[in-house]
Amino acid sequence: MLYNEFVEVYESLASTSGKIEKAEILSKFLLKLEKHGKPEWIYLLRGRAVPDYDVRELGISRQLAIKAIARGMGISESEIVRKFNKVGDLGEIADEFAFKRKQQSLFSSKLQTEKVFSNLHKLMELTGKGSVDKKMVLIAELFGNANGKEAKYIVRTLLSDLRIGVAEGVLKDGITLAFFEKDEEAKQLVEDAFDFSGDFASVFKAAVKGKKALESIEIEPGKPIYVMLAVKAEDMEDAFRICGKPAAIEHKYDGFRMVISKSKGEFRLFTRRMEEVTKQFPDVIEAAKKYVRADSFIIDTEVVGYDPKTGKSKPFQAMSQRIKRKYDIDKLIKELPVEINAFDVLYLNGKSVMKKPFVERRKLLKEIIMERDKKIRLAVQLVTDDLKKAE
Repeated sequence: MLYNEFVEVYESLASTSGKIEKAEILSKFLLKLEKHGKPEWIYLLRGRAVPDYDVRELGISRQLAIKAIARGMGISESEIVRKFNKVGDLGEIADEFAFKRKQQSLFSSKLQTEKVFSNLHKLMELTGKGSVDKKMVLIAELFGNANGKEAKYIVRTLLSDLRIGVAEGVLKDGITLAFFEKDEEAKQLVEDAFDFSGDFASVFKAAVKGKKALESIEIEPGKPIYVMLAVKAEDMEDAFRICGKPAAIEHKYDGFRMVISKSKGEFRLFTRRMEEVTKQFPDVIEAAKKYVRADSFIIDTEVVGYDPKTGKSKPFQAMSQRIKRKYDIDKLIKELPVEINAFDVLYLNGKSVMKKPFVERRKLLKEIIMERDKKIRLAVQLVTDDLKKAE
């Protein structure tokens, strides 16, 4: 499949702002991709080469992109900078110079999507000494056969700035439309499948096979998931209306959401935005190892920092230091220890338990967690249908 086929759909998507129109454009292209491409190439429609949960980056800064364009197009960096200050889009600049260079070139082969996808993956693997020059070579290979528009979108992809307005929802709608037309049940299945897998390639492959294949996609330990967020209620009466009676009422902790996952003895930690924070919280892993009695699991928690001298909880702002920090972890653990407040279990000992009622999942949580003060505990909970008690 030629990369230019992606470029054509990029241009079509960029030219419309309507979500319905974008979904229709995507649906037609996905039918073509299913016949002539690879499922993993769907990531390119969002300017990526890996699933959303994959933390690897291309590692191309604006300055590096300028160097790559200069080297690939045979022009000076200063000229690119001058044009960038006027235009503000390196993609457009790459388009202009690639077009001029292509007019002068007698021999060049067409750029294949396989080559673009492969080189993007190689870029993510390059780190350390000498990696910049190696990255330049990989990008130059792409520019060598790229026409103007292809160069434009290669640069935008490298900078994670595709500018075509394909959000998650639009791509989900495109998948639904391509394989199920306007089937509302299928739309929900596509939504659920993505929430469980966080991977558009998996959803795409399943959608090709039909509804049963979508239904078979389950959450897996070791992979992040899109966590369910709260529904706002005006007061307790409104909350009972939303949840029914009786309802489980829990403390609102001023920490941060953490999904703790264990599979084959390996622990991984993810935030609600699917960012992996395993290295930043070895103390959470230690507590989960000691006090969660299960071979494999995914538990949903709120991790709260506290003052080691007074034992009092600290606000989320204090916790944000630990989320971002990659060095001096041991020092931070002493300065800002944390307590895990577990409120749900989604997967247990080899199978998903998400379809079990919440009251049953709470019982399972109680069975597997050995509560320890300032280490791990169940979220404080009251189950009642009494308005006064609830308030």
